[in-house]
Amino acid sequence: MKNKIYHRNFKVILFLLTIFLTGIKATFAQSYNIKNDSFWDTKNGKPIYSQGGGIFKFKDPKTGKLKYYWYGVHYKQAELYRKDPSVNYPRNNFQAVTCYSSTDLVNWEFEANVLTNEELGGRGWAWLGRMGVAYVKEKNEYVLIIQYGGRVLFANSDSPIGTFKKSHVKSMKDWIGTTNTGDQTVFTDEDTGKSYLVYSYGKGRNKIYLSEIGVKNDTITLLDYKQVFKGAGREGNCMFKYKGKYYIAASQLYGWDGSNAYYLVSDNIWGPYLPENDMQIFPGAADDYAHISQTGFFYTVRGSKKETVIFCGDRWSNFAGNGLGYNQWCPLSFDGEVPYFNSLNSWNLNEKTGEWSVADDNNYVKNASFEADRKSIPSSRKPVQTRILGWETMVVKGTKISLDSTSPVLNHANSQQERKIVIGERSLNMSDHVDFIRKVYQKISSSPYVELENGTYMLTAKVKHSDGFQNLEMYAKSGKKNYKFSIKKQTDWSTISIKDIKVTDNKIEIGFIADGKANAYCLVDDVSLVKMN
Repeated sequence: MKNKIYHRNFKVILFLLTIFLTGIKATFAQSYNIKNDSFWDTKNGKPIYSQGGGIFKFKDPKTGKLKYYWYGVHYKQAELYRKDPSVNYPRNNFQAVTCYSSTDLVNWEFEANVLTNEELGGRGWAWLGRMGVAYVKEKNEYVLIIQYGGRVLFANSDSPIGTFKKSHVKSMKDWIGTTNTGDQTVFTDEDTGKSYLVYSYGKGRNKIYLSEIGVKNDTITLLDYKQVFKGAGREGNCMFKYKGKYYIAASQLYGWDGSNAYYLVSDNIWGPYLPENDMQIFPGAADDYAHISQTGFFYTVRGSKKETVIFCGDRWSNFAGNGLGYNQWCPLSFDGEVPYFNSLNSWNLNEKTGEWSVADDNNYVKNASFEADRKSIPSSRKPVQTRILGWETMVVKGTKISLDSTSPVLNHANSQQERKIVIGERSLNMSDHVDFIRKVYQKISSSPYVELENGTYMLTAKVKHSDGFQNLEMYAKSGKKNYKFSIKKQTDWSTISIKDIKVTDNKIEIGFIADGKANAYCLVDDVSLVKMN
């Protein structure tokens, strides 16, 4: 009898211990914050410089355990812009390919400069960029593939943290007709272990190709090539895999600026990719050009509870002045095989479970610093448009907004001095050459995958205006309640705010109203709508 009681008690204790240990394990499966629109640091506070690269999972050379390795390029101009974001830089001086490692995809530590300018003979300002790393099992080596002037450079190492040594340089002319690739990235299929280079035609970039990476004549190189797209010019070519399907993604030809993000999908890595030769815009990306970024690379987190694809956009702000931060990472959602872009300023990721959530300090305003538009708006040049992205303009009185030369300009080119106070090259401009009444507004509501929670919010903005206004205000409207801030005597950039805004029915309208005399102007920048604690 005693043995039965003992055995029963032992099983109970064992059951409780299992629950306890499971609880402990769960506490270590933490969510960590990813903050866009900012410069990123390592976990010990050092600047992260990693542009145009990718994340890959390799074994740690010391422990043998799988770890995330993030490779990208460090440009001298990235340092300069971070120190003083009021200046753009016309060149791109390559310093090194950097390598950072992490176990949770959020907290990174610097490993090494794995390919240096010295290794390449100090090429000065010649272009090096758009790179990735693959492990090639046949050689038990890692290969780094990077655009190198007008060709493609291969560098090898026996360790994921380098140092990578130059192997050879490949001209693509015999394959695709140009010596160089257009933008390129490396994609590794974790199900097969095979890696591929995805790239575009070097001129016009109207064709996208795929090549497997492997060994030929005892050299790690590209084994073959196949055209998988022909159509409009595309750059920022990259790939990801989700639920067994392959996706090719790319951006528009907007140089250093953010643009729409496009995709194709296939059941097979070699295609066909559908809709054939007709890339589709990611739903959710059009209101702010994929959070003011270009397609850079993707990483698919296969967690214990959820599979999450992270869109890792490049923001080339050091060359374009289009905001703060170089890395804009946003989670994707899926409606069947259709990916949805969730444009978030701040969100949390649990790498162990694969779950993500919107952070409490997320700014829900799209194109909040008016940097998505890369020139004066309205614009008759690519992209042709008569509205500021993400915002609507209502002309109650005054000149109609059009492509005509008499139309008011909807955005303002910030001076260098202004950019020491406000973010980026552009701000909202409310002005006209005749007396005018204008409303500029944005309607914010829940998306299919991100809820705008009911609760208390604060609206802030930076404003600057001239004399000549009968009425000038910032407002918020939700449910049946209206909130407003009368803007007066902000002759230099000042921050204004409305607190305790009650959002109901999961939607709100925010905006600015200007009733001014001819040539009066009001500038607005850095708008924020954040939930109050």
